Amino acid sequence: MALATITQLQTALSRGARANLFEIEIGFPSLSTVDKDGVDPSTGAAEKVRLMCKAAQVPGFTVGTIEVPFKAGRRIKIPGDRTFADWSITVINDEDHTLRRAFTSWVNLISNSNYNAKTKSPTSVVYYQDILVKQLNQVNGVTRTYKLNDAYPTDVGALDLSFDSTDTISEFTVNFQYHYLQAASGNTSITSSSEV
Repeated sequence: MALATITQLQTALSRGARANLFEIEIGFPSLSTVDKDGVDPSTGAAEKVRLMCKAAQVPGFTVGTIEVPFKAGRRIKIPGDRTFADWSITVINDEDHTLRRAFTSWVNLISNSNYNAKTKSPTSVVYYQDILVKQLNQVNGVTRTYKLNDAYPTDVGALDLSFDSTDTISEFTVNFQYHYLQAASGNTSITSSSEV
């Protein structure tokens, strides 16, 4: 086998995907509530999260293994179900706490839901929202889109306060659960048949 040349590596990499070129789209549920200022906390949050999401990741997943006993103590391994890991983002906090109020209101909506209502089915619950994670190229074109289907926040992280932090902006994390993940190349619309 011949050794690869630097030119071959450059050609294979092209420009390489950059970890700092991404965009997050979160559709906040309509909360139908107002805060003490008379404003729905989710107003403007979807647009703001595109700017204020400091860090995220492309969600990971694992295919489990099922071990089936066979003759003489041997085991045959076959693929099991795919499971999806928790997904989290780091958000920069503004002075109005716009996104923190929106995420907190979303969690409140979940915890105040009437789970025993006969009129609600699991598929019509309003707190599920789809999230898009977009990997961008150097000219802000979308190269890959990942869709987290039926996501909801499970944890809004603490805000650290300290007299020592004189030159930092406050930030917090939000953890999500979701049912499954879909992916597509570019800015293609993701349908139920999209690759995963």
